[in-house]
Amino acid sequence: MEMQISRPPAVAGMFYPGDPRILAGEVDTMLARARAVSPAPAFGQPKALIAPHAGYIYSGPIAASAYASLLPYAQVIRRVVLLGPCHRVAIRGLAVPHAQSFSTPLGAVALDQAAIAAALELPQVIRHNGAHADEHSLEVHLPFLQATLEDFTLVPFAVGYASAEEVAEVLELLWGGPETLIVVSSDLSHYHPYSAAQRLDAHTANEILHLDLLRDHEQACGATPINGLIEVAKRHGLVPHLLDLRNSGDTAGDKAQVVGYASFAFTEPEHA
Repeated sequence: MEMQISRPPAVAGMFYPGDPRILAGEVDTMLARARAVSPAPAFGQPKALIAPHAGYIYSGPIAASAYASLLPYAQVIRRVVLLGPCHRVAIRGLAVPHAQSFSTPLGAVALDQAAIAAALELPQVIRHNGAHADEHSLEVHLPFLQATLEDFTLVPFAVGYASAEEVAEVLELLWGGPETLIVVSSDLSHYHPYSAAQRLDAHTANEILHLDLLRDHEQACGATPINGLIEVAKRHGLVPHLLDLRNSGDTAGDKAQVVGYASFAFTEPEHA
């Protein structure tokens, strides 16, 4: 298949504002509010983040809690390995796109073609435009990354049916040093009453904080990439930190049926 020049935004104007000035202002406001709550996180540079991927009105403030932790390292981080679950296309393994960049209303982010080529040497990694074309789980993170980092490339994976070990193998391959950040995109429980969701999501957050593998996708739609991250976190001694845990009933929805959101940062032992 012919290489796309850029994968265009699929959910601009739906999950987040399509106007660049409004989008930039909204993201900056959410980051400023997150920094006001936690102006100086008690840890160093994150090696990995887990952050949610719903519409900004629902999960944006929780995602901002993760991305605000990157601001002191804007000049250090040069590559982002971004993994999110497939919502629209069923695939086996992890998919990279036929594209040179991903675009949002804030501009284009170049893809790291050398890293993509290296990942494609693994049998579980495939090229699949369809897995990326309408997928929101990766796209909604890009404006936050564009607002917090100065100059970076992207390695995007749409994660389908895969094992935690298959995801972990990809992360090990692209681990790098301080220049490489891993971001896993995931919401938590879906469509439970408010109090039930609070209990379920607190349990899931506790499992992540103890580096216990999640049991199923009822806990988190991104359970597969989360579990891959947990596997490598244990090997590398990463220390997880819970930054925010809320749900749509706390942000912009009613409390009858809510979706859970959490943000985590994982730091290396010397930065814990």
